[in-house]
Amino acid sequence: MESYIHFVYLVFLFVCLPFLLTGIFRKVRAYAQGRRGPRLIQFYLEICKSFLKHPVVNNNFSSISMLAPRIVIYSSLMIWSIVLFEWAPFILIPFFLALYRFAYIGFAMEGATSFGGMASGREILLSVMVEPTFILMILAAQSHIEISETPQGILIGLLFLTLSFITILAELAKPPFDDPRTHLELTMVHEAMILEASGRQLAFFELASSIKLSALLVFLVKLALEHSKLFKSNYLNGINQEFLILPAVVLLAILIGFWEANSVRRKWTWIPEFMGLAFIAILILGTLVKLS
Repeated sequence: MESYIHFVYLVFLFVCLPFLLTGIFRKVRAYAQGRRGPRLIQFYLEICKSFLKHPVVNNNFSSISMLAPRIVIYSSLMIWSIVLFEWAPFILIPFFLALYRFAYIGFAMEGATSFGGMASGREILLSVMVEPTFILMILAAQSHIEISETPQGILIGLLFLTLSFITILAELAKPPFDDPRTHLELTMVHEAMILEASGRQLAFFELASSIKLSALLVFLVKLALEHSKLFKSNYLNGINQEFLILPAVVLLAILIGFWEANSVRRKWTWIPEFMGLAFIAILILGTLVKLS
């Protein structure tokens, strides 16, 4: 009975969490800016409405652009299923992230617009800076190390999780790495890559982005739960521990909403230096956790 409830819970998260997190994220961001904001189910309604519309296709588009939205949604679903159900090793996640990014860039470049080329270059820069650090996070998630309950261990663990959270912000193109609140040519990354998308294509891209957000936040929560002795007890072992995923991810979505509403994007010259330091810091912290 317990395993059945656990399976139903995971299926519920798989289907509903991307829509719920995006709704919470938009609501919190609007509240932090002094606005009422959309309903929690508004994103779901937008996706359903867009799926009923046929896309307006650019004359320069080829079959690659028609296939790219489907590759994006496929890659995001594979990442989401690996993170949630753990049916495959996490080391496959960078592969599907690369496939996801390749489809995005292919679609942006097919339109032959200056916005698409500019945003594609920025997307590649972010991926080059983020992927080595993200692979270190995956190696930590696949290992059997545990953060001890000593003050030193807790401090090291918190620093490791903070840097991992910053890496996920870079992967999601959130402030201070990007500013998705505006549509200025100086601030866009993901938004500029799908300016030519419409109808069903836009629905695929938006839904895939929401699924990717949910997958990476759940990955961070699992990284914290499975490698900390603070959550090891008679009542929080195995299946029961995973029921903490939903409230923890909702708290992270609220935090990101407030963060995006009250932060600004930094200069692009700052990103390589910062992500290089983050890579070195995570490598050192992971070594210290292993030795502690």
